[in-house]
Amino acid sequence: MTPATSNAPARLYLQNAMKRTALLSLLALVLVSSALYAKKKPKAPPVPAIPQMTDDQKILHALNRLTFGARDTDVTEVHQMGLQHWIEAQLHPEDIPENPALEAKLAPLDTLRMSSAEIVKRYPTPQIIKAMADGRVPFPTDPEERIVIQRLVARYQRKQQADADNKPAEESDPKVTIASLQLDPEQKQTLRTGTPQDKISLIESMPTDQQWNLLEALPQGMRQRLINTAPVDLRRKLQLFNGPMQVVNQDLIEGKLLRAAYSNRQLQEVLTDFWFNHFNVDLDKGADRITVTGYERDVIRPHVLGNFKDLLVATAESPAMLFYLDNWQSVGPDMHPRPNQKRKQGLNENYGRELMELHTLGVEGGYTQQDVTEVARCFTGWTIRQPQQGGGFEFNAREHDQGEKHVLGVTIPVKGGMDDGLKVLDILAHQPATAHFISKSLAIRFVSDNPPDALVNKMAATFTATDGDLRQVMSTMLNAPEFWDPANFRSKVKSPLEMVASAIRAVNGDIDFAGAMNGLMTQLGEPLYRKLEPTGYSNRSTDWMNSASLLARMNFANALSQGHVNGVKVDTAQFTGDPVQIEKRILLTNPSADAEAAIQAGLQPNLQQGTSSGPLVAGLTMGSPDFQKR
Repeated sequence: MTPATSNAPARLYLQNAMKRTALLSLLALVLVSSALYAKKKPKAPPVPAIPQMTDDQKILHALNRLTFGARDTDVTEVHQMGLQHWIEAQLHPEDIPENPALEAKLAPLDTLRMSSAEIVKRYPTPQIIKAMADGRVPFPTDPEERIVIQRLVARYQRKQQADADNKPAEESDPKVTIASLQLDPEQKQTLRTGTPQDKISLIESMPTDQQWNLLEALPQGMRQRLINTAPVDLRRKLQLFNGPMQVVNQDLIEGKLLRAAYSNRQLQEVLTDFWFNHFNVDLDKGADRITVTGYERDVIRPHVLGNFKDLLVATAESPAMLFYLDNWQSVGPDMHPRPNQKRKQGLNENYGRELMELHTLGVEGGYTQQDVTEVARCFTGWTIRQPQQGGGFEFNAREHDQGEKHVLGVTIPVKGGMDDGLKVLDILAHQPATAHFISKSLAIRFVSDNPPDALVNKMAATFTATDGDLRQVMSTMLNAPEFWDPANFRSKVKSPLEMVASAIRAVNGDIDFAGAMNGLMTQLGEPLYRKLEPTGYSNRSTDWMNSASLLARMNFANALSQGHVNGVKVDTAQFTGDPVQIEKRILLTNPSADAEAAIQAGLQPNLQQGTSSGPLVAGLTMGSPDFQKR
């Protein structure tokens, strides 16, 4: 056998592997967004790719805009129901049975069903742990909850003692260690050299008391590594020892991703994301660590297709919003401090400004700085009972500015009390500028970055005529010819959340542990619930079109197509065969000419012996250790 022929099998294997790598990388580009091709000429006016949408294209357009992405079964379902009936069903999510698979995956995430006060008791913040250590807050009565909290309090006390002794914590820390546990040699060997699954099996085989001892003794790094592969019940115990608030944060993130990927009520979930961003709060700000769960569940989601004023009032009274924009500390000029009062004194204008600029009128809504001050005066006394302990909204008349106010030309009389703030919300909800601003914001999210004035005006007219009925405003938009303009077909770049969820839906991925994707969302530029600014995350495509974000998207999609995204199971066998047909199966329509050309250009270099996978593929296949399996 000659050297040339002896190397043929290896060469063929290499060529096939390179071809598969190119295909998967190009599939990554497909999953990111077909609209990326438009980035080359961002200033060019939109040119319809088709003279008008066919019925099939209308279905795909509706699925792309009103859901987190189309699954292969969705097109069949919409065909069977009829497009208009499907849209009407999505506009009435209360009549849609929820996906049992989603309900099963959400069931273990118990914090999603707790009040803020319950969250603090079950998953205490560091401040509450300190209060328990000082005897100011009682321990839980449930035996298993009490075991964990006692251990967390003991850890805090050891650290305090180490600080008092001016020593590193590990030198004065008598905590349980693996060496101190009564483990046989085989068990110790498993902890040292066993696989993650071996360690999980060992932990699960132990009685409850021994199990808690071992979990406490595990190094934090080992606990963190086991979290990604442990069954859900054990995973939550591991997270508790890394910090109870981690459980609350992970539940929020996991719940959002699971709903986006699995919910049958897709439009409701898309709108929940839209309105959360519109009335944004930041999870990392103080008491909002425990209030955001109830804020999304009880304030945002139930109102997304209801009356705008009801949503506005609900956000204004929410402890999450009161704390985030500091209104809970805003007091009138004649307020007399209580004994040992630690709250800041004086008027806070943060909420008054954002209420008009971001929540209602818009930056060009015609209000003045004097209006901001007067609105802030109206909301003095709107506060929170014990925010760090999960307390609710209350109006404190002693802290309210009782003087006469003037807002947008309306006089609000003396001693109106809480009604002053409610009157302001009523004034703002019925302003023409609010009708226009809300309508345009929805149109930017669902139609285009620059929606036609004619469409926005129609939506605003519906808003005014129906007293802010958001379902009717959405219906006006969805029945308008502008929504179905062919120039809008496959024209918007998705936000990172939309991209991740739609990619998982497109490849029929099964999420085992969505919390593992927290780092991924941060890398993509959209850490969930952690937008610091009150603007929330943008609905405009252009704001997501930067090179770092696009590269991270391609890395994610490449990893997903190879089944390498931690916590997500994907059958990679579906990515074998004709690449153009694979793209058609993913997009549920024929690929564009640009996309076909990109695929062929990317694949061609791999057919040449000894070449790399080409510059395009090389740029797409850079791995990302933050979210890929190791």
